[in-house]
Amino acid sequence: MRRFIVIGHKASTAADFKLDDLAGGAGRLDVLLRCVNSAFFLSHDLRKDVEVILILQGPPSPTRTIRLVGSELRYLNPDERSTGALIRNALMKDTRSEERSTPGIYVSSRSFQDVLGLMEQETELVYLKEDGQDIRLAEIPENVTFVLSDHMDLTPDEESLLLQYQPKVLKLGPVSYHADHCVTIVNNELDRRFI
Repeated sequence: MRRFIVIGHKASTAADFKLDDLAGGAGRLDVLLRCVNSAFFLSHDLRKDVEVILILQGPPSPTRTIRLVGSELRYLNPDERSTGALIRNALMKDTRSEERSTPGIYVSSRSFQDVLGLMEQETELVYLKEDGQDIRLAEIPENVTFVLSDHMDLTPDEESLLLQYQPKVLKLGPVSYHADHCVTIVNNELDRRFI
């Protein structure tokens, strides 16, 4: 299983945003939706061995976490607007513990720390950072979780918390990439190794 944890620092935690304004009114939710598409979509298929965890930290509520499971997903289409609608439907559920919204999409009030604690028990963590070791020189297991941020870097507190879990720190290349491009590059790298 490969997982991607993506932190959305300003992504709306309420379902009151307009689908026509995913970049503005939804707090750059568009960045996270592009990561979802990059994680799951193949030509004429969906990746079943992928999970994406979106950690929404914007206003108005405390953190909301959306988990998408490739082997269970239904109704996911490759456009941001319909994916945004699925996320908005999940945010309509008022739940503390994880609850299914639609097939393959789960919502909870888990924090970044809660998610890292769960992942630590199940998988190796990899922090994607521009000054890490080159991914092409690193050994990576098939069961791995990559942590990355939206259009903003992790805050010092978030990075400090993540580093407590002793992740591998890897970079994807010599330049900075958009978050969704990072997901595509990682998928390609792992496909070359394990398929």
